[in-house]
Amino acid sequence: MKAEAFLPDDYRPAEDEPFMNDRQTEYFRRKLTDWKASIMEETAQTIEGMKDGTRNIPDVADRASEETDMALELRTRDRERKLISKIDAALRRIDEGEYGYCAETGDPISLKRLDARPIATMSLEAQERHERREKVHRDD
Repeated sequence: MKAEAFLPDDYRPAEDEPFMNDRQTEYFRRKLTDWKASIMEETAQTIEGMKDGTRNIPDVADRASEETDMALELRTRDRERKLISKIDAALRRIDEGEYGYCAETGDPISLKRLDARPIATMSLEAQERHERREKVHRDD
């Protein structure tokens, strides 16, 4: 693994620097790693909350409300579990030197798109084409 590139705290990738240079790569690696750590921490808190939260609630309406809240929380955690696998895939692409390039066209994905959605695998244009095709086939 390559040595970490020095990044000032206020660093933001810029269009006027070489695409996916060491600093940009490190910026996105840290962003993805921090995001994953945050999700893992929230998951641990949810698990602890559910352990502590198991109690006998005699009122049927209150119990139903609590169970609904718990189901919603579990659904959110399941979505985040899937998100973690996408974050891990993005980190692998960084290690392999493929991060930041569209899986469909091979063109660079815009830095703004990557900053907003660091797990993106397609450029905005390719993603829009993909979604249009998906919608056409879904309507059949």
